[in-house]
Amino acid sequence: MSNYLNYIGGRWTESSTGEKHEHFNPAKPSESIGFTQVSSIEDVKEAVQHAKIAFSDWKQRSSVERGDILRKAADFLEENVQEIAEIATKEMGKRIVETKGEVLRGAMILRYFAQEGMRKTGEMLPSANPKNTLYTTRVPVGVVSVISPWNFPIAIPIWKIAPALVYGNTVVWKPAQDTGISAVKIAEVFEKAGLPAGVLNLVNGRGSALGNSIVEHEDVAAITFTGSNEVGRAIGIRAVAQNKKFQLELGGKNPVVVLKDADIDLAAKLTIEGSMKQTGQRCTATSRVYVEEAIYDLFMEKIIGIVKDIKVGDGINESVTMGPVASKKQYETVCSYIEKGIEEGGNLYYGGKTLEGPDYQGGYFIEPTIFENVTNEMTIAKEEIFGPVLAVIRVTNYEEALEKANDTIYG
Repeated sequence: MSNYLNYIGGRWTESSTGEKHEHFNPAKPSESIGFTQVSSIEDVKEAVQHAKIAFSDWKQRSSVERGDILRKAADFLEENVQEIAEIATKEMGKRIVETKGEVLRGAMILRYFAQEGMRKTGEMLPSANPKNTLYTTRVPVGVVSVISPWNFPIAIPIWKIAPALVYGNTVVWKPAQDTGISAVKIAEVFEKAGLPAGVLNLVNGRGSALGNSIVEHEDVAAITFTGSNEVGRAIGIRAVAQNKKFQLELGGKNPVVVLKDADIDLAAKLTIEGSMKQTGQRCTATSRVYVEEAIYDLFMEKIIGIVKDIKVGDGINESVTMGPVASKKQYETVCSYIEKGIEEGGNLYYGGKTLEGPDYQGGYFIEPTIFENVTNEMTIAKEEIFGPVLAVIRVTNYEEALEKANDTIYG
C-alpha cells in the first residue's frame, strides 16, 4: 500500500511523528487506498521556515516567469486527469465524471492566473509638482497559509494556491485529512512544473491539531480557509488579533424560490441538480426550496419524477448519477439530520434510507431524500446538512418566500 509523504522545502518527507493516516474508499470501506502523514506542529514550523526562506527569491522573479510555471502545471494536470480523478473519487466518493471535470477546472484556473502574470502590477499617477513621479506597485504579502476542504479537493486548493504564487507569495498548504492523497498528487504537479524548493509546502494531518499553529505562526502573513462556520470564525478572530490578512469561505443554507409563472420543468431539474449533485456535499448546494402554493403539487410531482431516475452507486462507475457521502462521519451526520427532520414533524416524502446489500458493499450510501411540510423553525431548514437532503416549504406568494429565504443566519 502506497505511503504518501509531505512536501516540505522541495523534499518528500515523512512526518516527524511517524504516525500515518489510512484512507478508505467510502463506496467500499474495506478497500484501503493508501496512507498519508499525520504531521506535527514541528512539521508546520519547518514548512513555514522553508516558505519564508524561499520568499526572498520568489518575490523577485518576474510575474511572467511565475505565470509560466503555472501554465506548465496546468499541462501536467491535464495529462494526469484520469489518475488524479480516480484518486479523488476513491478518497471522497464524488463521481468520476465530476472529479474529471474538477481536474480540468483546476487546469483552467491555473491558466487564468498564469495570464495574470502578464498584467500590470501598478500605476503611474500625475503629481502637482512636475519634478515628482508618483507610482503605485503591488507587492506580495509573504507566506500564505492555505487550508482547504475535502469536498472539492482539487479545484478549491488550486483556486487559492495559484493566485498566491503568481503574485509572488509562498504557500504552506494543509488540506483536509480525508483527501490528503489528492493533495499529494497536486503538489507533484507543481514540482514537475519546476516550482522552486520551498515555494509550495504540503503538510497533511488533523486540522484540530495543526490549525492554530498554521494560523498563528508569526511568519505567516495571510490565511485563506474554506470550511465550517465554527472553524472560520475562530480563524478570523485569531487573524484579526495578529493583524493578518484573511479570507474565509464558509457554509450556507441556499434557497430556491419557485413561483407560479416559472418554467416548472426547468425549476424542478435545477432544484434536484442543486440539491443532489455531488451527493449534496457543496457549500452552494440547494438545501431548501420555497414553492408558491398554486404550483406546489405539480412541482412535487416533477421533482419526484426526476429523483426516481437517480442511480446511486460507486462513483467510479460512470453510469452512476450519485455516489456515497465522503466518510463514515459524514454518513452519521446526514443520517442524524434525517432522523431529526422526522422527529420535528417534517414529512419524509421520499427516500431517507441508507442503502445496503451486495450492490453497496458496506459503503456510505444514502437515498436522495425529500422532506415536505417543513417550517423555518425545523433544524433541517436552518442548518447546513451537507448531504442529499432537500426541504420543501409551501408559501403563499413571493413576499413570503423572500422573507423566509432570508430568515436564517446565512441570510
